[in-house]
Amino acid sequence: MKEIVESLINSKIDHLGIYVSDAFRSKEEGKTIFNIELDSEEVINLDKITEASSIINEIMDETEEIEQDYDELDIYSKQKGEMLNEQ
Repeated sequence: MKEIVESLINSKIDHLGIYVSDAFRSKEEGKTIFNIELDSEEVINLDKITEASSIINEIMDETEEIEQDYDELDIYSKQKGEMLNEQ
C-alpha cells in the first residue's frame, strides 16, 4: 500500500521538499483511519503540511487505486529530534 501511495503522491509534493515515509490503515475507537506520514530532510512547518494535505486530499478523493473503505484520512509529519525523558 505504501508503494501505491508514494507513486500517487510523491511527484505532486516534491516541490515542497516533502515525501511519503509511510502509509497504512489503523483502527481507532471503532473507526478505520488511513494514515499518511510525511517526512523531509528538514523539520516540516505547518504551512507545508497544510499545502501538502490539500494536495493529498484531492489525490485520495480522485484515485481508484486505493480502496475508499476508511472513515478518516490522517496526514501528519514524522517527528524530528530527540525525545527527552522528564525527571
